Amino acid sequence: MTKPQQKVIRGDCIKRMLELGPETIDIAITSPPYNIGIKYNQYADNLDQDSYLRWIESVFNELYRILSPNASLFLNVGFTNALPWLPMDIANVLRNKWRLQNSIIWAKSISIQDRTFGHFKPINSNRFLNQNYEHLFHFTKSGRVAVDRLAIGVPFSDKTNIKRFGHKTDKRCNGNVWLIPYETIQNQDSRGHPCIFPEELARRCILLHGMGPNTIVIDPFLGSGTTLVACKKLGVAGIGIDIDKTYCKFAEDRITNS
Repeated sequence: MTKPQQKVIRGDCIKRMLELGPETIDIAITSPPYNIGIKYNQYADNLDQDSYLRWIESVFNELYRILSPNASLFLNVGFTNALPWLPMDIANVLRNKWRLQNSIIWAKSISIQDRTFGHFKPINSNRFLNQNYEHLFHFTKSGRVAVDRLAIGVPFSDKTNIKRFGHKTDKRCNGNVWLIPYETIQNQDSRGHPCIFPEELARRCILLHGMGPNTIVIDPFLGSGTTLVACKKLGVAGIGIDIDKTYCKFAEDRITNS
């Protein structure tokens, strides 16, 4: 049996998505530039807000065209304390076509009593709190797409609940807060890419949507290649697009070595 292929495409994501047929993609997982001044190699992350949101709308309109009727779009969006409305502004742009089916919190760090799990970037401020999470929006075309909740489920703490509530396995829904610590920059081979989300985040998205032998995943902002690394390990085909040749080469290396 031929292994599903991972395809890295260099170019403008809108132009390259135009080369794909309508309703041919099953899952999209992506994290676009946030327009907060991050230093990328070949992209200026500092558009005026109206231009940025119009561009975002154009990208996701084209993504809407290539996704199948029962596809899922998982959109990771961060923010800064100076721009707290940014994730909601982006989500609101997508509201014209998409349905927000699930709103997930990616918790990078959490403190329980006197213990802290995960990592966060501390800030020095007498106004703002440290940012310990990012948004992960799950969009679909209908808002009624069935998902495989138990594929990323967790065991019951009280095992008597398995029989009491008629569950077939020792698994329950994990909910919409996902604690996924990320690797600190000291532990990453980023090749200059400033933003790498965890492989576990992409893996959970694929499993939650559900996958089969013909599943195809796309990431129109591939960056360091994390989405396709997760695709390869799960045995599904992936397409990744990025405008930067350095990042594309880094992604190809990561995929080959994963």
